[in-house]
Amino acid sequence: MSTNAAMAETAALVGDPARAAMLNALMDGRALTAGELAGVAGITAQTASGHLARLSAAGLLAMERQGRHRYHRLASPAVARMLEAIMMVAGSAPPPARPRRVGPADAAMRNARTCYDHLAGRLGVAIADAMAARGQVELATDGGAVTPAGQDFLGSLGITPDAGGSRRAFCRPCLDWSERRHHLAGGLGAAICTRCFELGWVKRVPASRAVLVTRAGEAGLRQAFGIELE
Repeated sequence: MSTNAAMAETAALVGDPARAAMLNALMDGRALTAGELAGVAGITAQTASGHLARLSAAGLLAMERQGRHRYHRLASPAVARMLEAIMMVAGSAPPPARPRRVGPADAAMRNARTCYDHLAGRLGVAIADAMAARGQVELATDGGAVTPAGQDFLGSLGITPDAGGSRRAFCRPCLDWSERRHHLAGGLGAAICTRCFELGWVKRVPASRAVLVTRAGEAGLRQAFGIELE
């Protein structure tokens, strides 16, 4: 398939409202069953199975079996980046004549959420800003690097920098669709996100990509990064 045809096919797959809802539900990095994704999209399980088969065939989703269940997840971080970029562009469109009211869920998503396997929103951007200001990371539009000071800092958090065994970029900036500034992605972003969950600093909001900062998280983030969220 030519590049133009492949791009058009991918755009058509993502552009369907039901498939878009299912893809968005998987943006927190977890794997969900067809039934769970059908509920998110508001369609029948049979219809969802057809959509999932097309998304898997196009390389957008990966499926794994565990016992009698089949779980679907985004196929790669590249798919998550594509979806996040689409959200950013869609969010830049001129507002409709009757602006949509922003509810609590939207406010929570802007404050802190997961973007595939790393933290985004105000929390993700604040962490990136803090580490850059302290000279712990060096970020450019096309990549980033962890400094020796950053390696020491990560060690104090219980995070071991990638020794090079993974082909995935360890430190990479990702443009945040709601803040329009960079948060940390790549292996570093994933490691910080995982550690925040392990320490109980953040917890998931059911049926959402939003995460809540806990009381322990408020203290931990203040001490580790010097940041406070409203």
